[in-house]
Amino acid sequence: MSTASDIEKYPEDVVTLPVLTDSNGDTPSSGSSPSSIHSGDKGKKAITDGKVDLDQVDLALPAKLGYSSFTRWLYHIAFSYYRKTFGVIFAANLIAFIVLVVRNHGSPAAPDVGSAASANLMVTLLFRQENFVNLVYELATDVVPLSYPLWLRRRLAKVFHYGGAHSGSGVAAVVWYVMYTALTTKDHAKHPNKWSLANVITSHILILMFCFILAFAHPTFRRKYHDHFEAIHRYSGWVAVCTFWMHQCFAGNQYRLLEPNPPSLGRYLISTSSFWTFVVSSCCTALSWGRLRRVDVHPEHLSSHVIRLHFKYRNMKPFYGLKVSTKPVLEWHAFATVPDVDENGKPDGFSIVVSNAGDWTDATIQNPPKKMWVRGYPLHGLLYTSKLFRKIVVVATGSGIGPPLSLFLADFTPRRIFWSTPAPEATYGRKILDMVKKADPDAWIWDTRKQGRPDMVACTYKLVVESNAEAVFIISNPKLTRKVVYGMESRGIPAYGVIFDS
Repeated sequence: MSTASDIEKYPEDVVTLPVLTDSNGDTPSSGSSPSSIHSGDKGKKAITDGKVDLDQVDLALPAKLGYSSFTRWLYHIAFSYYRKTFGVIFAANLIAFIVLVVRNHGSPAAPDVGSAASANLMVTLLFRQENFVNLVYELATDVVPLSYPLWLRRRLAKVFHYGGAHSGSGVAAVVWYVMYTALTTKDHAKHPNKWSLANVITSHILILMFCFILAFAHPTFRRKYHDHFEAIHRYSGWVAVCTFWMHQCFAGNQYRLLEPNPPSLGRYLISTSSFWTFVVSSCCTALSWGRLRRVDVHPEHLSSHVIRLHFKYRNMKPFYGLKVSTKPVLEWHAFATVPDVDENGKPDGFSIVVSNAGDWTDATIQNPPKKMWVRGYPLHGLLYTSKLFRKIVVVATGSGIGPPLSLFLADFTPRRIFWSTPAPEATYGRKILDMVKKADPDAWIWDTRKQGRPDMVACTYKLVVESNAEAVFIISNPKLTRKVVYGMESRGIPAYGVIFDS
């Protein structure tokens, strides 16, 4: 284990960045909007040619784009791709509702509304099924060559906002199902029987479960009580899935008996779209939990703050993440994986880097598990979209350096690295620093314990200009991620950070 004194042996690992100044000699803050921008033919020519002479380029933060702070807020925050996706889903459902109303002359039929609810539920679960999400990533990323224009590639990289489809379809499913319950209750009043009564009861149980899921998925509750949110989401979902199968049978019996020549229950069910969409939904859940297994773990302490957990049960390609747990029915934790190699350079399992960020991570560091549960298929994450760019800047703070390690090992996209963390050598060990320096020999590793907190936006911008990178990827806490992404995007630089409430 390394100590703080070891840092002095490697002075090249900690780079003191030049101070950014404006034309008046002042240091701009990341929140300011200085009037000066890149000026002079020399500066413009340096960037265009791809060879930046820092002595000839004014590196003050340029003015933000847009007419006002309000228009920038609308474009970059209020109408984010996550919310746009949510809005598109709702617009599609509104059109479907209008079609059903027109087709049924003012009041949609309950079976049609039930089919719409089931279809939205299927989309909701598909965008949480690992293989489907991986396919979406690969379609958006792997089929697009780097010769395509940047405006297209930067938009395709927003594919990680797929959470908007998950939440949009989920909310739409609940709205449809509330409507279905009202209609089927009305139908029960007209033609009461034991099947219609059972259908009404199970419909209300489903609404209750859906309301639990929606209410406790609110971002504020998720941040403050994440473990409670996860438990409510999981258990309510399980109850809903089981209830839905009973509900399908009850609804089938209720509405098939209203037909002139009632078919058998089985024939009626397989003739409805809601049955097949719910089969897909059930398979999504079963496929994920069907991959539940308990595997051996080989811990490696990097410091009292960080541990690296090695898994040997399978090899892992770059750009994947995995969910792990010590209590599989209570909580799960997602981590980016790092492919491991043996002394001969051959694949030898994978690892995850865990830093102290809460009760679970602290317990894992203090008492490393010898076995852990894994679930589902490895999942592509944000950094997979880095393949869409010719060159990128990777920004990380603290343990945020863990996810990019897979990107560094893949060595697919040329990159520059800016890592801000306290005591990097003592906290993360020489192996991690070597991986960073190998990926970028000129990496900026900022020791906040010695140098204080850097201006992340200004330093990131400087590195973008110096390297002529096409995009920025940041792995940090929610507040700083939003700050850097907005600081870059509002100045016309594509920037991407994790969506924390997807």
